[in-house]
Amino acid sequence: MKMVVDVKSVKKVYGAKGNVFTALDGIDLSVMEGEFIGIMGPSGAGKSTLLNVIATIDQPTSGDIFIDGTSILTMNEDQLASFRRDKLGFLFQDYNLLDTLSVKENIVLPLALAKVNVKELERRVDDIADTFGIRPILEKYPYQISGGQKQRTAASRAIITNPRLLLADEPTGALDSKSATDLLESLKELNEHRQATVFMVTHDAFAASYCKRVLFIKDGKIFTEIVKGTSPRKEFFNKVLDVLSVLGGGTSDTV
Repeated sequence: MKMVVDVKSVKKVYGAKGNVFTALDGIDLSVMEGEFIGIMGPSGAGKSTLLNVIATIDQPTSGDIFIDGTSILTMNEDQLASFRRDKLGFLFQDYNLLDTLSVKENIVLPLALAKVNVKELERRVDDIADTFGIRPILEKYPYQISGGQKQRTAASRAIITNPRLLLADEPTGALDSKSATDLLESLKELNEHRQATVFMVTHDAFAASYCKRVLFIKDGKIFTEIVKGTSPRKEFFNKVLDVLSVLGGGTSDTV
């Protein structure tokens, strides 16, 4: 199994002199191909900061980050732009869909920008439409569909380029329970049957119960981790809750 992400002694410090805040304090972690990783912790623990430095949205103060064996900290802006397009998929709480484009056009936009031929473009849309249950809405526009459908559209757009790593930041945060479950089931399908590597920040134990491994961060450091293994999802959900009760912070929905 190949290592997709290798984070080495990463620190992120904001401020200067007497007004310094350490968001990440010597983080070491690795993500293997085909993993579904959850990141949890109290507000301000460093969860989103960790995702942002891996996603090349922000830069660490020190340390190094390798994705597919390449240090992302040695790249210039043009190289980073190509790297994001070719290697990374992004799924955030805000859908970031273009209202003037149909669902299908929103999904294929990254492929169109990369000048993928029409035949391949159509094949990939057809392939992903059933996974995310969006075939009936492909010709509709974002203002015509629900929040859950928008998020599944955004997820389809994120994964259609076959990224090495899908980065998700609170992807269920704005969804009702049914829409959240539909999205998580789709991500689980991608992970289990297409070996997609998923790195998800969440405050929600229900969402985390879909992961194969959950890392807990406190004060910018990894506090502990738990591995699902062969445990049923409900049992893993309870393990997540147990750690959160010790760690402090976090919320949950009904399993």
